[in-house]
Amino acid sequence: MSLPVFRDADIDPHALGKGPVAIIGYGAQGAAQAKNLRDSGHQVLIGLPASSVSQVRARADGFAVATVAEVAAQARTIALMCPDELHAQVVADHIAPHAPTGAVMVLAHGLSVHFGQWQPRADWDVVLVAPKGQGAAVRRLYEQGHGVCALAGVHQDASGQAWARALAYAHGIGAGRAGILQTTLKDECETDLFGEQAVLCGGLLGLVYAGYETLTEAGYAPELAYFECVHELKLVVDLLHRIGPAAMLGQISNAAELGALKAADRLVGPEAKAQMQQLLAEIQSGAFAEALSSEAKSGYPHLDANRRTKTAHDMETVGQAVRDMAMPPLAPSKDSA
Repeated sequence: MSLPVFRDADIDPHALGKGPVAIIGYGAQGAAQAKNLRDSGHQVLIGLPASSVSQVRARADGFAVATVAEVAAQARTIALMCPDELHAQVVADHIAPHAPTGAVMVLAHGLSVHFGQWQPRADWDVVLVAPKGQGAAVRRLYEQGHGVCALAGVHQDASGQAWARALAYAHGIGAGRAGILQTTLKDECETDLFGEQAVLCGGLLGLVYAGYETLTEAGYAPELAYFECVHELKLVVDLLHRIGPAAMLGQISNAAELGALKAADRLVGPEAKAQMQQLLAEIQSGAFAEALSSEAKSGYPHLDANRRTKTAHDMETVGQAVRDMAMPPLAPSKDSA
């Protein structure tokens, strides 16, 4: 392991101080972190716009809710859990004029600061604590006595205690139970965006749609196409997650392994890798961050159009029928975060 790793035994959980923690936003990640921090003994305030529909859920979960400006004025620790493209406006309009001297700003993703979309006040500590898991997992594993690994780093150390404060926050959400890897906002941001675009979301979904359409256009039943190109992904991904790529190959059939070896270089050859390198270059240059900001300022037209197109795809209708038949009923969730 080349990155330094820190766990609960390495952390002073009191480094955040006694002031309340303000969570700005109450989506899946914000709600999970708020609950974990509360259960770790921190006073937590939720900051939301007056028009936010999340106010009802946050209050139902037992939190004090106020405007972003009101909670920023009270808190020593302020965690930005709203979308990255909104950070600049939220900080400029609602946090910077009100936050106390010496506050620590916690980011779950480094995009907005790394690409200069807003500048922190000189008296603030600015740190990264990025759980490597969705909000539901952050909460569920905490309740089970475990945690989700996190990346952590320091962008601005005004107090001389920024790293200790980052670790204390990570401890509060349970990450120290698993492992906190020390990195930089630059490296977290750029690798996270690349992973999403090239593999996890862009690459994977591109393969799923192309595979489904190839089979159905060749005359195969859409249910078969869905099973082979979507439903069974979980079997392979679970193996990858649990034992890694090489061991996964030992768990599949000889036919699957040989087919994978023959297909891999054809599907992801030099041209695909060149496109990945171009994606990375666009991320590193800030071009993607600028596109995200422009999309938000325009009211998300491209995202909305893409969502409509994907929702109308016949794979959605077929998929719902397959899921209703093939997936076991989900047990009621104790916590919806």
